[in-house]
Amino acid sequence: MTAKNNQQPSAAPFKAAQSGFSLVSNDKLLQLYSTMLKCRSLAERSHIHLKPGKLHGRHSSILGREAAAVGVAIDLLPEDTLAPANWDRALLNTINPSVTLAAGIHHATRAAQANKDNKSNKIAAVLSTGNPASLPSWQKALNLAAAHNLPILFVSLHSLDPEPKGPERHPWVEDIPLKTKNYAFPAITVDGNDAVAVYRVASEAIAHARKGHGPTLIVCRRWKPDDPLLSMENYLIRKGLFTEECKRQVAALNPGLHAAQE
Repeated sequence: MTAKNNQQPSAAPFKAAQSGFSLVSNDKLLQLYSTMLKCRSLAERSHIHLKPGKLHGRHSSILGREAAAVGVAIDLLPEDTLAPANWDRALLNTINPSVTLAAGIHHATRAAQANKDNKSNKIAAVLSTGNPASLPSWQKALNLAAAHNLPILFVSLHSLDPEPKGPERHPWVEDIPLKTKNYAFPAITVDGNDAVAVYRVASEAIAHARKGHGPTLIVCRRWKPDDPLLSMENYLIRKGLFTEECKRQVAALNPGLHAAQE
């Protein structure tokens, strides 16, 4: 992650890949991992402070959702708009402190319309958890985006119970991509525990929107027992890129990581 003091983690702890070719650079992989690690630590610290008598108010944790949030938001530009529908705004600001945070789906849609009218390459993105159909503004936004070919991403993250597996347990999740066929824009389902997969899909959708090709829906499906941070570490290990020195360096560049252990 790019820290607010503009420090960038060095790629030095990474070894050369032992085999194969990665479509995502080593520096970007380190940035994804670093940002996920920081989000996890801040979320755990927030959870501690939300114990009775410490903090009050609604808590929307990013715990276990780091891959989806980081993969989508990390490369958005300062002039882009990000709308966290039922998501923790502070933690999204941690992922990308330069991006403009909208108050909701309606504002993100208006920003996308303005971007199109001004013929700019700016885009908007909406992040939602749970069943988006329960949000009155969601269906309206999909209709507007389709009708006006708006430069906007709709990202829906669903945390699913492990047993029993299969679409019969969560039919509305399986139906989301099918329903968007009525809107004539792409709908992509991706593993919500896989930061690299989410990042690659989001990158293509962002480029698609910037070129004036309209909206995309990304459905991130996540099985609750799976840990996206551990999955990312295992991915780096398999690529021959991860070392303990890498993890220590990431922690050194993010002092907030240590606070979660206090």
